Amino acid sequence: MLELPHTAGCLVCGRENPQGLKLNLHVDPDTGLVTTNFTPTPQHIGFEGIIHGGVIATVLDEAMVWAATWKGRRFCVCGELTIRFRIAVKPGDGLRIEAAVEFSRPKLVECASKVFDATGRLLATASGKYIPMSVEQHKSMVNTLVDEPVTAQSAAVLRF
Repeated sequence: MLELPHTAGCLVCGRENPQGLKLNLHVDPDTGLVTTNFTPTPQHIGFEGIIHGGVIATVLDEAMVWAATWKGRRFCVCGELTIRFRIAVKPGDGLRIEAAVEFSRPKLVECASKVFDATGRLLATASGKYIPMSVEQHKSMVNTLVDEPVTAQSAAVLRF
């Protein structure tokens, strides 16, 4: 597994965003499966004792956008996101998120993602349609990646 790079201010992976989740995302370079672990805290609630669905949606989207980006070696943006919440997530629940590309063509990448609890129980699923950026936009995004030894190998794959 390779650790994926990040930008400083990203809400999900940015280390310099004071409100950010600061997640480490990884990709299997052979299969393209993107994974991350996340333990939401009480500051992430919607209703008392229940993590806000938007927080879960954000993490699912992040995993899928990286799966789409890795597949096409070009950064993507989300065009459509659909989520099915199966079981409420509580603060302190250790989560594992997985995302993979299901279908890809030059102008559209379709992904699926899942959230599991520590026992492997499925909590939520998502699907998304991602649109690759132009070559110029991609190069601009690559220039914002934070240079770190732990992400150098995956970042190098995205530079062309």
